[in-house]
Amino acid sequence: MDYTYYLIQAMNGIQYGFLLFLVASGLTLVFGIMGIVNLAHGAFYMVGAYLAYWLAGATGNFFLGVAVGVPIGVVLGLVIERLGFVHLYHRDHLLQVLFTFGMILVIGELITILWGDDVHGVSVPAMLAGSVALTDTQAYPVYRLFISAACIATAGGLLALIRYTRLGMMIRASASNREMVELMGVDVNRLNMAVFGLGVGLAAFAGMIAAPVNSVHPTMGDDILIMSFVVVVVGGVGSIQGAFWGAMLIGLADTFGAVFLPEAAGVVVYALMALVLVWRPSGLFAAR
Repeated sequence: MDYTYYLIQAMNGIQYGFLLFLVASGLTLVFGIMGIVNLAHGAFYMVGAYLAYWLAGATGNFFLGVAVGVPIGVVLGLVIERLGFVHLYHRDHLLQVLFTFGMILVIGELITILWGDDVHGVSVPAMLAGSVALTDTQAYPVYRLFISAACIATAGGLLALIRYTRLGMMIRASASNREMVELMGVDVNRLNMAVFGLGVGLAAFAGMIAAPVNSVHPTMGDDILIMSFVVVVVGGVGSIQGAFWGAMLIGLADTFGAVFLPEAAGVVVYALMALVLVWRPSGLFAAR
């Protein structure tokens, strides 16, 4: 048995899990704090990938493109929240679903107008283009290690924001009791705008750093959206801790499912979700 092969698959699963966490954490924040079912979250991931493709080509520097693209993603989220989502907070979830589904179509059409339907690629930065030798015949790409490191750093920053800042305190309080937070004088409208901008920024950043290892195309947000919802359901709606461990679990299950059960790889993740829901219907780390 080649244990190095399984080590590589485990590293791939963990890296995929970190990427899922970035997307799912924004999704669970938006739903847990704002009560919005945001089907367009995968489209923001796609927007991030296209921003990386466009800005890296325009500047000739991938890292500069990411540095410029993340603020663009956050501002995009702030604008969309003020123009659209602000009218949906007290509406039925069906209207939220219809609005966000419409956004998927609009964003997809804008992407097609700006960049066409072709599949694009983003080059791995030269300084991260090498591999780390694991054995004489096995190596692991440095850029995938960079993705994991970037996700860990972002997750740490998000955890510090949630636990140790005034904004994080308001986010946690709003997730527990929104009405009480309003009665205490917190401007919930501004809080909602900040949370949505943060969520879009996280999704866009995930799309940017994933662009060099994935193809950039107009439907790339669909799969990540479905997997992110699975992560949120498994981890528990509104729980950042749940999003992290759910993402790790789903990332490893998806990767090893393709290794051990290639003929049923698409079923493994959903079977795991079903088992978790039978055991804990509210998710592994649902707020009590």
